[in-house]
Amino acid sequence: MEFDAVRIPPRRAESVARGYWHDRTLNDDLDTWAERCPDKIALTAFEVESGATTRFTYREMASMADRIAVGLARLGVGRNDVVSMQLPNWWQFTLTYLACSRIGAVVNPLMHIFRERELAFMLAHSASKVLIVPRVFRGFDFAQMATNLQASLPRLEHVVVIGGQDANSFEALLGEPAWEREPDARELLTRNRPGPDDITQLLYTSGTTGEPKGVMHTANTLMSNIRPYADAMRLGADDVVLMASPMAHQTGFMYGLMMPVMLGASAVLQDIWQPKAAVALIESERVSFTMASTVFLTDLASAVGDSGRSVPTLRTFLCAGAPIPGPLVEKARAALGAKIVSAWGMTEMGAVTLTRLDDDDERSFATDGRPLPGVEVRVVDAYDAPLPTGAVGRLLVRSCSSFGGYLHRAHLNATDPHGWFDTGDLAYLDARGYIRISGRSKDVIIRGGENIPVVEIEALLYRHPAIAAAALVAYPDERLGERACAVVVRKPGEHIDLPSIAGFLKAHKVAMQYIPERLLVCDSLPATPSGKVQKFKLRELLRERESQQGA
Repeated sequence: MEFDAVRIPPRRAESVARGYWHDRTLNDDLDTWAERCPDKIALTAFEVESGATTRFTYREMASMADRIAVGLARLGVGRNDVVSMQLPNWWQFTLTYLACSRIGAVVNPLMHIFRERELAFMLAHSASKVLIVPRVFRGFDFAQMATNLQASLPRLEHVVVIGGQDANSFEALLGEPAWEREPDARELLTRNRPGPDDITQLLYTSGTTGEPKGVMHTANTLMSNIRPYADAMRLGADDVVLMASPMAHQTGFMYGLMMPVMLGASAVLQDIWQPKAAVALIESERVSFTMASTVFLTDLASAVGDSGRSVPTLRTFLCAGAPIPGPLVEKARAALGAKIVSAWGMTEMGAVTLTRLDDDDERSFATDGRPLPGVEVRVVDAYDAPLPTGAVGRLLVRSCSSFGGYLHRAHLNATDPHGWFDTGDLAYLDARGYIRISGRSKDVIIRGGENIPVVEIEALLYRHPAIAAAALVAYPDERLGERACAVVVRKPGEHIDLPSIAGFLKAHKVAMQYIPERLLVCDSLPATPSGKVQKFKLRELLRERESQQGA
């Protein structure tokens, strides 16, 4: 594969000079810790359905990474070849990435929720050479789907199945033969070692706008974000990081897979989100840090509160992907005893802003944090002119961790000559330099020339006693241009209607123009793996309902 990461070379000299790019790869850190603390537990992977637990020390992890790397090389995988993985949070995910990084291959994580339509596009666009899947996960036959797809993908040479029962299984090809002991293993493991500016990860955007793009990252871009992130969270080698958010998403990949190896810390993986299982893991493994979206925090706080158990080792829960309702911060603090940190970021650059451990709790539900070192943010108007404090505008970011570009779609890179990336989000800055995301630029609701404060109204709807989840989307109106529709999920056994919503918002002194004028009740809100509501799907649903009613 030829990678067109055009955004890397122009930034190199300055990024190195300013100390943001350290010119290391994850191989360097893995080898360092395998030498310094070979018997320390590096990885614990827990499978919820089977109850199986697999552990690796740093020595064992380095050895298995070599084994899989040589196995991949024997399949013809070399420098810049793409290895796609549609895996849950299993140990094979972590080890396969480490293996790819040994031989210069590029890993392409794919969410396990994807099916034929999404996969056919991503595998073809990335020219993937190998696809690794589970035989069956959560009752779905991934092996059959992958085999069917392979027939229409001529560049996909190998489908490798974990738990397979033939010669194409992960175990037979990669995991069990002692490839690392073969006479040519050392040569295979060293001849294509990637440099810090080589593409190491290709990750497709999760699609809040409906258009996935292949985001290209290098070791320098990824690791330049993880270091200041870990410093801000005061994480080090003594920490235990729980990752239940999918590692096929940037949250899990950067902070559940890469960060523990960089720190010489211990990672604990959970493959299926089950709050009670998470509580047990936090207790048994003495977890000190985790990161996930708002729904994980809600579930974990409820599980701890309902069980009467405590999780005293958990110091920090970093929450990203959606605004955190104020009542949830209060509930989680009381139940977990952990600091709740708010963050905002993107596949294109990892975490951009964080609240800090010393911030008061109000910062976590009223803001999305302030920029990490190496990151700059600007809020501008339609003509790129800076806006004053408190004014909502387009959010631009310039970051040392910014991606190399979109694969084969450089015209969509959305970066100006000075390196400012247009995030597509609307935000405002407060007097202390903290940002608040107000919505996507395409999600703005303009009612009669008045911008409705979408995020603020949604935050209030979450406080309604009958509402479990809520989103605000626009629908067209001949007179006013747009009006607002509230799309909500009811709490079990509760009733909700438009008058009760209007009354609730009026009681909170919301302007009449901001109150939703339609209501749509759904069983769930469509969301990306990180928890971001896919409002384009809600708008499609509204149009479908309107056409059905018109018919």
